[in-house]
Amino acid sequence: MADLALEYRVGELLKARAETFTAAESCTGGLILHRMTNVAGSSAYVLGGIVTYSNEIKMQFVGVQPETLAAHGAVSRETAGEMARGVRKAFNADYAVSATGIAGPGGATETKPVGLVYIGLSGAGVDEVREYRWISDREGNKQLSAEAALQLLYDYLTGGKL
Repeated sequence: MADLALEYRVGELLKARAETFTAAESCTGGLILHRMTNVAGSSAYVLGGIVTYSNEIKMQFVGVQPETLAAHGAVSRETAGEMARGVRKAFNADYAVSATGIAGPGGATETKPVGLVYIGLSGAGVDEVREYRWISDREGNKQLSAEAALQLLYDYLTGGKL
């Protein structure tokens, strides 16, 4: 199983454990769920998910608090955490990941450069957010972020150190 893509390895683990998955995606635009649903039989563990590109959708559908967005912005550790917890609750899933960041080439600020991404993971016993700073183009940043989200979940499911 080690040579299979992460989406297959994560799927096998979820299926074996009879657990479910969802995602709230911003900068990845649905790429995490795209990869997970490329696996035949993924309906056994993928419940669905949501692309929360706008702040309004982040608040309305996954419960990101307006105060969080005002204080920290959409691209923040705090927002990623609320996205993961909120989508997990909304879909009643065992595990959820979130991704929020600046894929580029525009949208950067002095404190939030292109490639800055926060990946969240929520599940029973886990509430983790990781910060990444990719140096790639838009597509590369999206691909790297999706891979990081799946890797974070895989590491947790296999007892790896978070």
